[in-house]
Amino acid sequence: MLRHPAKAGWSFVRPSVIPGFGLTLGYTLTYLSLIVLIPLAALFLKAFTLPFDQIIRLATAPRTIHALSVSFGSSLIAALVNVVFGVIIAWVLVRYKFPGKRVLDAIVDLPFALPTAVAGIALSSLYAPKGWIGWLVSANGPLHLGWKIAYTPTGIVIALIFIGLPFVVRTVQPVLEEFEQELEEAAATLGANRWQTITQVILPRLTPAIVTGFALAFARAVGEYGSVIFIAGNLPNDSEIAPLLIIIKLEEFDQAGASVIAVIMLLIAFLMLLVINLVQTWSRRRFGDV
Repeated sequence: MLRHPAKAGWSFVRPSVIPGFGLTLGYTLTYLSLIVLIPLAALFLKAFTLPFDQIIRLATAPRTIHALSVSFGSSLIAALVNVVFGVIIAWVLVRYKFPGKRVLDAIVDLPFALPTAVAGIALSSLYAPKGWIGWLVSANGPLHLGWKIAYTPTGIVIALIFIGLPFVVRTVQPVLEEFEQELEEAAATLGANRWQTITQVILPRLTPAIVTGFALAFARAVGEYGSVIFIAGNLPNDSEIAPLLIIIKLEEFDQAGASVIAVIMLLIAFLMLLVINLVQTWSRRRFGDV
């Protein structure tokens, strides 16, 4: 006669096939709420303490619109430049052997470790009208080009390129290291030249990593303040970035106004990153997740 084991007690929770899932999920949600969701909710609540017409007036002010355009436009240009040269640098580090390769590989990570204020001072000293490069391309320099780099939006783009380059290199480099060179050899045996191999074999497989690197570089550039503040002219309606405008509002004890600009930046960045993630999802489905 079969005997049923004694029941230890009533349980309303179905056993999970993943041990500790409930505990870890609860910890994850709590941590994200405390670190991300609650501060963002507080930001929105602070912004909407202002009357709606005042929010619209602040959001559509020429100074706000220009600061946002400088921040996002410069970040977009810098991220695109980093995609091109970041892929080239990753290619050189992976495919070629040369003296000083390890030193060059370590230099790529320098913007990660270098304080942003130090980077800003170094760049402004280099590209200022009396700096080495700034004087060279100025009207009084030997080239007589009449270019002004520092204290202009061009200087902002250069600073954002500096801090965003490692994100592209370090995202593409591991994918290149795992790339099967047999695919290139097969393309060559089928009659493909070098350019066709790069554009039709290599780049499609690198597309998901390139899009990821672009998203990381862009997101990093949008919120950059320390390195930009020294090389930007910080002139309203000219070279003023949105983070600086937020700092100015806080120094004027206008926390609600600063929160409104911060919310606008958050919404624009979220929409742009959403589009980038959709493109990334499409590229992974189209070219594979490598």
